[in-house]
Amino acid sequence: MLSKSQARAFFLGGTFLFSAIFVFLTIDTLRQNDARTNAQNLTEDVRKGKEIWEKNNCMGCHTLLGEGAYYAPDLTKVVERRGVSWIDVFLDDPQAMFPGERKMVKYNFTKEEKGQIIAFLDWVGKIDANGWPPKPNIPVDSIATAVAPLTTATNAIKLAQPEKFSQLCVACHAVGGKGGNVGPALDHVGSKFDADYLNRWLTDPQAIKPGTNMPKLPLNDTERKDIVTYLSALK
Repeated sequence: MLSKSQARAFFLGGTFLFSAIFVFLTIDTLRQNDARTNAQNLTEDVRKGKEIWEKNNCMGCHTLLGEGAYYAPDLTKVVERRGVSWIDVFLDDPQAMFPGERKMVKYNFTKEEKGQIIAFLDWVGKIDANGWPPKPNIPVDSIATAVAPLTTATNAIKLAQPEKFSQLCVACHAVGGKGGNVGPALDHVGSKFDADYLNRWLTDPQAIKPGTNMPKLPLNDTERKDIVTYLSALK
């Protein structure tokens, strides 16, 4: 049993010790704050993007750095995961990218507003958050490879995918068991359609098939040619 004076000393000593630790950790956190948040990259576009994020209550569905709602995906690393081009197209019309699946509102953002949102999300994704969000122990790619059919489709993934294809197309289409399932798999698309048809399809899907869910992608001539060449080789 502690005497009254010993208990008082123990209480005061513990209070002082842990208060000192708390102050030290607070100062240390503030000292590292600018470096860990890349404060030098807080451009006007990033600030405007944050204003748009808050104005539209995006955290009512999404999370950033673990804060927000869990109705929709965490967007902390969305730029790293999806790429700028994909996000730019997605924000035009979420339903077109995932017909019948996405509940996200079509906000009709201007090109400038989309750039500001992407700038904000890119800045958030580069914050040093001690490994948040955690990555899965088993890479998704290894799972997809494991279930891929042992046909020429498996060999298709060995072909070098154009950058725009890996940024945009795989969100909806799969090749060799890897990719989305919104649209049809493209493993043998080169056997079904010639290069001219594929080029016209990528130029304006609605002109070829009115009412299709395929959005018109922002591709320049070189990017479209690279994708057509790649798809033509999938036979």
